[in-house]
Amino acid sequence: EVQLVESGGGLVQPGGSLRLSCAASGFTFSNSAMSWVRQAPGKGLEWVSSIYSYISNTYYADSVKGRFTISTDNAKNTLYLQINSLKPEDTALYYCARDLTGWGEYDYWGQGTQVTVSS
Repeated sequence: EVQLVESGGGLVQPGGSLRLSCAASGFTFSNSAMSWVRQAPGKGLEWVSSIYSYISNTYYADSVKGRFTISTDNAKNTLYLQINSLKPEDTALYYCARDLTGWGEYDYWGQGTQVTVSS
């Protein structure tokens, strides 16, 4: 059974940092393309970042480039998102998802972890 379990969210002040984690199981993590997708209150899903660790490529939305860093620990089957210089507009539910094809076709999702940026 495929499982993706996010953690690490919380309430943080503007300018602060968080590290989100996504523990994966039930599939070959090291061969998979993985992504972070977020949903702000009242808005649709927004792609944030992807990593294709098997070819060492990472990709970021313009809105987070330079502030967010995606990475994996294949020994732990875990995906990370280091988020720095947080802004109120980063407030959202953050999901990790497996990208089946590498073209944004997500077949498995976690339950999400809430990030709230507020003073």
